[in-house]
Amino acid sequence: MMRFLLYSRPGCGLCEEMLSDLAALPSAQGIPIDVVDVDLEPTARARYGHKIPVLLLAGELLCHGRLDPEEVDKTVAHRRRPV
Repeated sequence: MMRFLLYSRPGCGLCEEMLSDLAALPSAQGIPIDVVDVDLEPTARARYGHKIPVLLLAGELLCHGRLDPEEVDKTVAHRRRPV
């Protein structure tokens, strides 16, 4: 099952905006979103700490800073294709 992973930080306005925009995106409907504090995972903090918010889908980096709806749409459509 596909899942979004949003690396965030408490009090991050851009993170809250990305989460809200993602939840409103039609192509993202029905896909769970896990929000994780980037500072609680040392590896994630080292990799993404200066780029938050960072959005991944099934481990694949989709965007950071601001939501890229076109990239989300494209990646979700690709992953939903029958094999």
